[in-house]
Amino acid sequence: MEFEQKILSGQLQQLLYESGKTLGTAESCTGGRIAEAIIAVPGASVYFKGGVISYTNEVKEKLLNVDKTLIDEKDAVSEEVAVEMVKGAISSLGVDFAIAATGYAGPGGGSKEIPVGTIWLACGNSERIVTKQLTEDFGRDVNLSVATRTGLHMILDFLEEEHLPKQTAV
Repeated sequence: MEFEQKILSGQLQQLLYESGKTLGTAESCTGGRIAEAIIAVPGASVYFKGGVISYTNEVKEKLLNVDKTLIDEKDAVSEEVAVEMVKGAISSLGVDFAIAATGYAGPGGGSKEIPVGTIWLACGNSERIVTKQLTEDFGRDVNLSVATRTGLHMILDFLEEEHLPKQTAV
């Protein structure tokens, strides 16, 4: 795991450890890498409840309650689906906050309309969800690393905006 990701995981821990708030993930293209980064620090079980790796549309629909019609109309790699994945993770996992990733990491799978390297990230809570689109194709491994790192930064920024109390390092 990248050193920066471990630092980000520690910062997440500082915000969540004693707040009593919980976090979950809903990951498609990242296949659990965001969850892996979150649990890189000891004590993560206090605030990280788990994640859903929804690599197929069927899992997005059945476990995260993403509407099949939405996937058919917008594509699984869309802002709307990423938002619904966050909502589904919050509901299914019973967490306060969730982060989701859906995209085409490569080398295949993209289209002219949604090329390889397109990854939608979303995070938030039941009141507010923010999104970010990645569009550069650096190759599969780098695409996944960038998505993971960007997702961690997003949730950290979101939690700081929620004014969770900062704690000293655990």
